[in-house]
Amino acid sequence: MNNKNLSIISYITLIGWLIAYFSGKEKADSLLKYHLRQSLGLMIVSIAFNIIIRILISITPALAFLGMAGLLILVFWVLGIINAANGAEKPVPLFGKMFEDKFAFIG
Repeated sequence: MNNKNLSIISYITLIGWLIAYFSGKEKADSLLKYHLRQSLGLMIVSIAFNIIIRILISITPALAFLGMAGLLILVFWVLGIINAANGAEKPVPLFGKMFEDKFAFIG
């Protein structure tokens, strides 16, 4: 697989990220490294967001409407996939800038 396809795959669950990371480890270019960082960062934000929302909902069930904010994270996933498919190194909105220089193990 080429790096563009691996960049797209990196956004599709943790298994997709692992496949992209290990398959492209030797021949990784800046596009793949960039999207590996973005997708890993988005996964971490998504997990943290879901934990916080679940705690808030369990404490105050009236806040159940906050669960719909998870759709915003889904939109960010789709935007990341679109950027990877276009070969663009654009950050994911709101969170992407934070992850551009993080995760040194990626490269």
